[in-house]
Amino acid sequence: MSLNEKFPHPVYKDTVLAPLFEGVKANYVGAFRAINRAHLVMLTETGILSRDDAARIAAALVDIDETVDVDALTYTGEVEDYFFLVEAELKKRLGPDLAGMLHTARSRNDMDHTVFKLTLKHHADTLIGKAHALASALIAKAEAERDTLIVAYTHGQPAQPSTFGHYLSAAVEVLLRDIKRLQAARANIDHCPMGAAAITTSGFPIDRARMADLLGFSEALRNSYGCIASVDYVTGLYSAMKLTFLHLGRLIQDMQFWSAFEVGQLHVPGSLLQISSIMPQKRNPVPIEHLRHLASMTCGRADAVINTMHNTPFTDMNDSEGEVQVAGYAAFQSGARVLDLLAALISAVSIDGERVARNIDAACITVTELADTLVRREGLSFRQAHEIAAATARAVIAAGKPLGKGFEAFSKAFRELTGRDSTLDRAAYGEAVSARHFVAVRERFGGPGPDAMNEALQTYRATLTRLSEQQAADLARAEKAGAALDAAFGALLQE
Repeated sequence: MSLNEKFPHPVYKDTVLAPLFEGVKANYVGAFRAINRAHLVMLTETGILSRDDAARIAAALVDIDETVDVDALTYTGEVEDYFFLVEAELKKRLGPDLAGMLHTARSRNDMDHTVFKLTLKHHADTLIGKAHALASALIAKAEAERDTLIVAYTHGQPAQPSTFGHYLSAAVEVLLRDIKRLQAARANIDHCPMGAAAITTSGFPIDRARMADLLGFSEALRNSYGCIASVDYVTGLYSAMKLTFLHLGRLIQDMQFWSAFEVGQLHVPGSLLQISSIMPQKRNPVPIEHLRHLASMTCGRADAVINTMHNTPFTDMNDSEGEVQVAGYAAFQSGARVLDLLAALISAVSIDGERVARNIDAACITVTELADTLVRREGLSFRQAHEIAAATARAVIAAGKPLGKGFEAFSKAFRELTGRDSTLDRAAYGEAVSARHFVAVRERFGGPGPDAMNEALQTYRATLTRLSEQQAADLARAEKAGAALDAAFGALLQE
């Protein structure tokens, strides 16, 4: 507001200041309290404030917390924001001189970004925990479905047989990489801006490292200009979030395709279906649709925050603060819903083995292994083998037969293209074109064979354990810092 006016313009109050105040009430009161207490401890420990003065301020802060019902407050414009509300309450209890000492060597600039970082760390920790739970559910499902045959698709068409476990393992690898990106983004938030003050730190002998410790940060952010200008902690986190839900959206879309009547290889249980109000035959797996649009909404909400930072000045600015920060929290809300629902859905779905078998027979998707077998056992070039396999597939499709019933067509094609009979008898041919054999011989690193899958699944479990241990250490440090702050602030109250 103007220095010469007690109250802001009513439109400015209603359109800007009041919504900002409501945002603080909903999201930041705890963080502001922690900063006030930590700053008071630091000022006392460095000798900037006497212990007697600090004790009086500490008692007043406690009284404000106990007597001022922030949730019941309505913004009136008498003070500009929540910071000045607390300062006004301190003045009521202590007088203007002593009350103003709490603000020594700090600014709303460094306080705001510290508040935002504390809040983002909390939201990120919750989301990362849910991502870990989804990864664990995917790994468990992949372990249980290691040998369950599916039709793998490329370009929307049946391509080769694989297993549900192998497919889910690919999704696990992407999610683990996304979790690493989320945790790296969280680590970049974990640097404390306090002590930067407005821009250039302070002439007072403040201890920035102590402030970082008391507030649960890993360390202080070094450059004081960057403390109030650098918003990469925001853009980095929301970029990592966007990628996570963009990637999950692709998995969700496959589930929609697989559960369609025409494909039908994914069975969704009744507890995750809705029925039609008019068509009694319908089994609508609508949770998949909700997952798809919630994942897209999360991407869009993350983009909204990132794009707001585009072409903004490299300085303290409202474009990265207040309502922009609050708007981003909706991405965490919708994202959390995706992670919880997808973990439940993945655990509940199953593969319709009969439908898979029919689709395998109808699409001749094991024919690649027939060609490979001819190379290995008949000494043919792959191009020759490919032509024989293609001719066999054309013949059985024309006859309306599965590939397993195509031994006569194979023998004829082999003889016509090589001038001799194949050494494969009917049984050997049947094995070469069976889906189970197709998978079993693909034991290469990363393949769907049982041994390759066992090694991969062990690796995923180990990776997730390491990531979980890292997150647990972050949470433990924050909890330890909270206890240390409570103890140091409590000691001031005993003065």
